[in-house]
Amino acid sequence: MAKMKTQALYDYCLQQWAKEMPSPESELHYQNAFQLLVAVMLSAQCTDKRVNLVTPALFEAYPDAEAMSKATVDDILQHISSVSYPNSKAAHLSATARKIMSDFNGEVPETVEQLTTLPGVGRKTANVVCAVLFGQPTMAVDTHIFRVAERIGLTTGSRSPLQTEKQLVKHISADLIPKAHHWILLHGRYTCTARRPHCDRCNLAQHCRFYLHNS
Repeated sequence: MAKMKTQALYDYCLQQWAKEMPSPESELHYQNAFQLLVAVMLSAQCTDKRVNLVTPALFEAYPDAEAMSKATVDDILQHISSVSYPNSKAAHLSATARKIMSDFNGEVPETVEQLTTLPGVGRKTANVVCAVLFGQPTMAVDTHIFRVAERIGLTTGSRSPLQTEKQLVKHISADLIPKAHHWILLHGRYTCTARRPHCDRCNLAQHCRFYLHNS
């Protein structure tokens, strides 16, 4: 199969994902903006499945920024001890809740620039929150997206999440970026897996750089 030009490849992949997953959503469980922010912070270098196991009790105890701002770091740590890097995450959650109360009137800020002023909130976390909560055209790049984009051929020579982000947003229309984040992530989580990609059941294989090179 001849290699597609870059934009044609994007269009093809997005069309296929739209058919497979017309309404993709985050697999993290949350009931308000603050809870999503917390869940995304906890998910760094940790599985969504693990995060979803610890957040019910955490959110029952601290359902919003006001409640968590009154908790001690040790209080929070007791609820999240089974996630990766629990000590630093507990400290970040405590500080973030207090800053949201003091600087943002208890509301999760709605821009990447404001979100990244919160302790423990990097660009990826901020992009997830802006896309999922506010429908903004922000492309969060995690390990799945970084890997899948380069494998398929959506990016070329990308050496950092920011480089991947810039190449992706250049070729994906703003209205589709929030969905495309989930599409690429879920494709990497369940089909284009890290060690053994399931090319036999992937409808992108015939145009995929990795598959064409290795078949």
